[in-house]
Order: sequence, then structure tokens, then C-alpha cells
Amino acid sequence: MKNLILAADLGGTNLRMSAVDGDGSILQRVRRKTPGHSGANEIVELIYSAAQECKEKLGSPASIAGIAVAVPGTVDVSRGIVLDAPNVRSLSGFNITRAVSKALSLPCFLENDANAAAIGENRFGASVGAMTSICVTLGTGVGGGVIIDGKILRGIDGTAGEIGHVCVEPTGAKCGCGSIGCLEQYASATALVRMAREMKDDFPETSLVDDELLTSLEIFEAGTRGDELALQVFKKQGFYLGIAFAGLVNVLNPEVLVIGGGASAGWDLFIEEARSIVHQRSYPEPGERARIVRAERGDDAGVLGAAAVAFENLLKLT
Repeated sequence: MKNLILAADLGGTNLRMSAVDGDGSILQRVRRKTPGHSGANEIVELIYSAAQECKEKLGSPASIAGIAVAVPGTVDVSRGIVLDAPNVRSLSGFNITRAVSKALSLPCFLENDANAAAIGENRFGASVGAMTSICVTLGTGVGGGVIIDGKILRGIDGTAGEIGHVCVEPTGAKCGCGSIGCLEQYASATALVRMAREMKDDFPETSLVDDELLTSLEIFEAGTRGDELALQVFKKQGFYLGIAFAGLVNVLNPEVLVIGGGASAGWDLFIEEARSIVHQRSYPEPGERARIVRAERGDDAGVLGAAAVAFENLLKLT
């Protein structure tokens, strides 16, 4: 069996571990719950346990060349340190590559989860062949990854690509980052719920019940049934995505903008508005040229991107 990478995509809720080959084929998968309020050492033990299970599923011929870990937070990939991880606080300041490498006796490589998703889609998904692409993930928050000339854009401090914290409404909702009117407050799953509650009084005929259990899935399902409140919520999501994308088109001139994540399920309900706003607010030629497409690799994008990073780094070491 050819060399494989064990790639872990660590989220605040779940850990996905996959065995990936150099062609982007996933040979085995393991999924574990991320325990609440886990310490850094518990996270390392979780990764170790999932890796061991993945190796056992592969069988004795497996040749593991390394392990890659994608983390939801700001990372210093050169030192292997998680600088800040809001959803897994115990990892902030932790050298995760050193700890995981020691536990598994394998070289370990670190990546930000949104960057990993962008790389995964660029190498094996919706933006294959594009030298300049942007990937936006719509989930509980909004993540982003930017690829310029085939390389992930990190910035001087490793924080580039925080598209979810681009301001799209200067007098808008307060964001968890401390700013106001961030895209995350208008395009994430949690934003859909908040906007539905704020707009509900204007739509007395809505089927949506405003209670503590209201979810973005319920809003999506209502939208597919033609519920006017839900449709207006998704139109608003598309409007603000369009504002952010138009700015990205004008600044970065991308070939492709990829939209993924769980909250992209409402694609058919928001994409027309998003594209319309991009065309209105961007320079005509780059705005027309830039394709806005749906992500193709789903939950696999992160592990595929992390694996690609590991393979590329291992190649540099040979």
C-alpha cells in the first residue's frame, strides 16, 4: 500500500479522522465526539485514539507517512502552535504538533480548519485548476480561506482569510469577535435564526415557531415550502454574502468563490440574490468572470486539505 496521511479535522463538536492517499482518496474514516471543556492533553488522547482505530481498520499493509491536524482557530503552522482556538479554548497557546507527533511517533503538521477546507476544495473539489480561489464555509460561524497563485494566503500573523469578520453592516449586530456588523452575523446558521426572530412580526402567517428550539434547519425546510419569512431570511443572507463577495472580487480578482458548510444547504434560496449583488457592486469584468459555486467535498474538504498540506511538507523534507 502506498504512503498515507492520517488527517484529523477537529471541531468543537466532532473530530473527523481519515486515512488519505496522495490522490485524495479516503480509505478509512473515524468519527469521535469532542468532549466538552476538554483539556489539551485530552484532545491529544482523542486524536491518538482515533488514529489508532483508523490504522487498525486499514490493516497491516498500511504505510503511514505522517499526521495532519486541522484546528478551528488561529495557528502558527511553522511552529505547530495553536495561537487562539475560541471553540476549543484549552488548545490556545498549545504546541499540538509536538504533542501529537510524540504520541504517534509520526511527523505532524498543523493547519487552520477553514484554510484546510479551501485547500481541499482547490486540490480535489469545486475549484480544481484555479490558481486564485476563495472558499467560504457557512456553519455556526463563517470561515474563509484564500488561495493566491496556488498557495494559501496566511498573512504576517497567520490570520488572513477571516472573511466571516469582514464588516458588511456598519450599524449592524454585535459580533462575538468584538466588532459590529460582521458577515458572520448575517450568513451563519446562528445568524439565520436571529434574523428570523427579528423579522417574525412582519410575517404573521409564517409557519415558523419562535421559541428557544428554532433551528436553521427548520428555517431551511420552511423556505423550501415557500414560507415568506424564511425566504426573506435567505434573501438577506444572500444580500450580505453578495456585499462581502463583491469586495473580495474587487480586491483579489478570484477565478472561483466556493461556498460550503452546513448553512450552505439553503443554496437555492440565497444564491440568486448573492450573485445579483456581486454583479451590482463589483467591477464588471472580474465580477462576471468570477464563478460562484457550491463546495463539492462537504465534510471531507478539511481532512483532504490537511492531508494535502502534510504531503507537500513531507515532499520538502525529502
